[in-house]
Amino acid sequence: MLRERVAIIKPTTYMNRSGNALGPLLDTEGFTVSSDMLVLVDEFQLPLGTFRIRSRGSAGGHNGLSSIESRLGSQDYARLRIGVGPVTDEFPDPADFVLSPFEQDEVDTLAELLPAMAEAVECWITDGIEVAMNRYNRRVEA
Repeated sequence: MLRERVAIIKPTTYMNRSGNALGPLLDTEGFTVSSDMLVLVDEFQLPLGTFRIRSRGSAGGHNGLSSIESRLGSQDYARLRIGVGPVTDEFPDPADFVLSPFEQDEVDTLAELLPAMAEAVECWITDGIEVAMNRYNRRVEA
């Protein structure tokens, strides 16, 4: 059983202002962004039912990550990208796609993914980002 103290922060602003939620964290004594923060986001460029954990990287067009990068002045923070794609032809604008409700089969697919994502987060907490990336990032067969 995991016995680490963890804070979960869910921004209550618009996604493109997610960085504003980091203020209290950044003011916490001993808090180090590169090792103490993991951001979970939806990712329409990853297939539904997959996820990727990374130690750093660009926002890749994700407005929430762009806001976080702007607040931090850095891309050096861990993120777990949860696949919700691909964008269908029904949605020419990806923003409309990610804001649309999930179909029941999509909800079921994401629910099946939750245990593996929880394990990946626990691994990140206990063993660090490198171990988590090596253990949980898998190639998706096309």
